[in-house]
Amino acid sequence: MKVALVLGGISAEREVSLMSGKAMLAAVKELGYDYVLVDPAYGNEQPENEEDFFKDGINFPNNSANYIKAVESGRFENVDIALLALHGQFGEDGLVQSLFDLKGIPYTGSGVLPSSIAMDKSVSKILFTHFDVQTPRWILLKDKSYDLDLTKRKVEKFFGYPCVVKPNDQGSTIGLTICNSHEEIETAIEKAFDYGSKVLIEEFIDGREIAVGILGGKALPVLEIVPRHGIYDYECKYEDGMSIYEVPAKIPDETAKRLKQQALLAYQAVGCTAYGRVDFRLSKNLETYCLEVNTLPGMTSHSLLPKMAEATGISFAELIEKIIRVSLDTRR
Repeated sequence: MKVALVLGGISAEREVSLMSGKAMLAAVKELGYDYVLVDPAYGNEQPENEEDFFKDGINFPNNSANYIKAVESGRFENVDIALLALHGQFGEDGLVQSLFDLKGIPYTGSGVLPSSIAMDKSVSKILFTHFDVQTPRWILLKDKSYDLDLTKRKVEKFFGYPCVVKPNDQGSTIGLTICNSHEEIETAIEKAFDYGSKVLIEEFIDGREIAVGILGGKALPVLEIVPRHGIYDYECKYEDGMSIYEVPAKIPDETAKRLKQQALLAYQAVGCTAYGRVDFRLSKNLETYCLEVNTLPGMTSHSLLPKMAEATGISFAELIEKIIRVSLDTRR
């Protein structure tokens, strides 16, 4: 087995991708696979030394053409599968998947359309609603020419405060703000627009942070995140000691069963294959609210999917092997 580990990229989640890539590389070595590293941000001029792929703080221009050059560079010759450690724009949104499809290169995770849909939170929520997956109420701002007064009136009418303001197509809580009053909302919207062309304003669900992993069409144990902050933000996700993870979550069996059912429904509604992670808020009266589906969930030492797999006796290296196997089956 030879894999091309694809990592880095030019999205706002580049550093997270490098962390995922480093962990996945260790697993590939443990499995004894041949491998080549590819960072699409470099185009056809890839680093010569392995350690150079993991340098911090490099800011790449927003040049998606380098992704085409990277795929055309010849580094994928004689590779059995592209193992994707990409996150965010140009990694999870279907763009790189479309390039691999055109070149006939198998890759891990979901295909072009599910990746694109899952990246668009508003479209995902429309599908959730259609397939009876409960999700927080929301408003979508399609561009910066929005009417602020009208937006405030809509927030008050549909769900009130606190509310969540976030980019429509980012992950890792990048650009996210919880607003407690209408005085805070303009700044929050402008911040979210810094990271995307559309902004989602969403009902805040007071409760617990929950995730359900999907592997090979089956739900993994329900996981609860207990962040040190009031919200599971970037710091709590990626810094040691900033969150406690309970898996299986300490919730009633019936609630866990319902969460797994809702997770599978959301995953299927978007059209995902191979693996993924579905994020929820669990209200104080144990109602489930689906937030989003992650088609390439984080694979760092702090990440949720590996923790859920470990709870079933699947080691990190075994998880990577299973992801590769189920993805190859899907591509065939």
